[in-house]
Amino acid sequence: MDLELPPQDDSRRLEVRAWLAAHPNPSGKDLAGAGYVVPHWPRPWGLDAEPMQQLIIDDELKKAGVQRPINPIGTGHCGPILVAHGTDQQKNRYIPPMLSGEEIWCQLFSEPEAGSDLANASTRAVGEGDVYIVNGQKTWTSLAHDAAFGILLARTNADVPKHAGISYFIVDMKSPGVEIQPIVDASGWHNFNNVFFTDVRVPASNLIGPENGGWELAKDTLANERVTLSRGGAQWGWGPTAQDLIDLVRDRGGAPDLVMRQKLAQLYIEGEILRVHGLRMVGAAITGGSAPAASVRKALADPHGRDIFRIAKDLAGPAGMLADSGPIGADAGWWAQGFVFSPALTIGGGTSEILRNVIGERILGLPRELEPDANKPWSETRRR
Repeated sequence: MDLELPPQDDSRRLEVRAWLAAHPNPSGKDLAGAGYVVPHWPRPWGLDAEPMQQLIIDDELKKAGVQRPINPIGTGHCGPILVAHGTDQQKNRYIPPMLSGEEIWCQLFSEPEAGSDLANASTRAVGEGDVYIVNGQKTWTSLAHDAAFGILLARTNADVPKHAGISYFIVDMKSPGVEIQPIVDASGWHNFNNVFFTDVRVPASNLIGPENGGWELAKDTLANERVTLSRGGAQWGWGPTAQDLIDLVRDRGGAPDLVMRQKLAQLYIEGEILRVHGLRMVGAAITGGSAPAASVRKALADPHGRDIFRIAKDLAGPAGMLADSGPIGADAGWWAQGFVFSPALTIGGGTSEILRNVIGERILGLPRELEPDANKPWSETRRR
């Protein structure tokens, strides 16, 4: 695989530039219509773009200062499931405004007693004619307060093994009975929420895939999420990168000591490893490669992102004790907020421990983790 982008006169670059010249201030609808929001998706939503074409489009949009519509959970987590498993009616109704950013989406998976053990979800969806009645609670739901729709994992059969009794729904977040309560994290950022469902009526037409077939879709969603959460930016794909920090240090005269130089060199090496792995992930996503590889990338990217913010705080010197300090006298911006948020990086979207289980079991072929049984001594505990 070629690890560098094609030259500036590459015909694929010129095609994107010609489109941008004809659309100097493209709207979300313009970008979605051109297939530039998710170019790797199949037509008509994307361009069936091979890996290098996707990276070229990303590069040209960035150079032109064009921002894609911000709908990370919609295009990163929910949309791929709709493309692969949704009905034509569901695709035509929900995908266009999702890509244009007109309708924000959220993911209703985690529960107070079912975070890492997602299959233990207790939110119930009971079928009554042409609707399901939903009762329960979800937590740590990003963007629920802004979302028009959410994807919901709910139990539709309690009499079968837990993985076999879960279904996957689209939920209108403005439905009667949906209550959203904010969770403000340590950085002061309101991104997460508790969401309560009290006799919420969800049309049966909003079921994605077969009833009780939601677990396989949920695994695909988590694989998509782990790719999305491990993009270049240090804060789950957003904000600064290791290269941004290194450029800042260079522009301001270099690292203050040899130890810091070594730390920055290590960050650069990790960033290059992730860049190469990212190219592989793009190819795998397009060619139907192994979904567990997304866990590898996130397991690498999470501590890397955390270290970027920690080293940035160290570079602030004594001023780093202040909440609004940035590295080497730079504006606080993402640096200060990201440092306080950074402990969450190795928890959200699958803890580091869960990711290692996935890697061990599904990539390395190791035996499955032992599942404790309260009624048996540890020596008799069976494997999941």
